[in-house]
Amino acid sequence: MGVRLARSGDWPAIRQLLDQLDYPGTDGYLQERIQTLLAHPDERLLVYEQDATILGVMSLHFIPQLGVKGEFARISYFSIREEARSRGIGQSMEEFATNLARERGCHLIEVHCHERRTRAQGFYSRLGYKESPKYLVKKL
Repeated sequence: MGVRLARSGDWPAIRQLLDQLDYPGTDGYLQERIQTLLAHPDERLLVYEQDATILGVMSLHFIPQLGVKGEFARISYFSIREEARSRGIGQSMEEFATNLARERGCHLIEVHCHERRTRAQGFYSRLGYKESPKYLVKKL
């Protein structure tokens, strides 16, 4: 299937992906949080599905800017199942997000990536993201 918008029933798979990002214990609020994000006009919660299995999740926010025309996009959570990494799934999801950002008139996309996530930083670098004081930024 590939990249699609998340649905409320995806929460168990999303919970597992958040666990892999070191965000355990989301059971008590995750379903409600997903509903909130799905209803928000400036949020796109994306999943990657293959053979009825969710292999990735990305939370993408669109943020209006005061000093520049347009918005910018922010990837705040992005996880691919450990056993599905290095198969192009992350790149497909990032390309989908980049296209959404362009359609919204964003001038850049940024991602928060903790310094301990060195493999993720390499991934973002290969896709054209550059380090900016505290963020990795990709000009669109």
